[in-house]
Amino acid sequence: MRSISATMFVTLDGVVQGFGRPDEDTRGGFAHGGWGARYQDEVLAAEMSKGMASSGAMLFGRRTWQDFIGVWAFATDGNPFTEHMNAARKYVVSRELADADAWQNSVLLRSLDDVAALDDDLSVIGSAALLRSLHAAGLVDRYTLVIHPLTLGGGARLFDGPAPVTEFELTGTVATPKGVIVAHYARVSPGAR
Repeated sequence: MRSISATMFVTLDGVVQGFGRPDEDTRGGFAHGGWGARYQDEVLAAEMSKGMASSGAMLFGRRTWQDFIGVWAFATDGNPFTEHMNAARKYVVSRELADADAWQNSVLLRSLDDVAALDDDLSVIGSAALLRSLHAAGLVDRYTLVIHPLTLGGGARLFDGPAPVTEFELTGTVATPKGVIVAHYARVSPGAR
């Protein structure tokens, strides 16, 4: 594995759960799903397009991979994101899936050791549980945190649980007209790697 870059949509109070749709993730009685939709604008779309333009494979946890299948795998809308998502090599980490045949160009991995053995640059979008494990193992090289100007008071958080002290430097920021801050960070201390 050469590097792992992660993009995560997060609230000011650190919640990453249920960004996209009201029914996206209701675990723990979470009732605030779909909180990110009202913050979409051209500046944010352009910034997210930059990330999609980078080469490398995508890495997903099982739940996000299955959710993305419903959105992207069968879409024929001419959207450049759709074309990118379907053409990209996709790795899904799961102990539960029997195979990864449900979405073209997908490969099933069983463990973080399988991830670490890859010789691809990897990007993670969403997949909070997987990302927490990758972070705890010291495997994340870069974060793009898309910080939304709201608090939810509860829900799954990105940095929750044991992890090594790891230092990152801010490498760039973009503020959108709707108050979203896209903050890019690169690791400067090795974490557990």
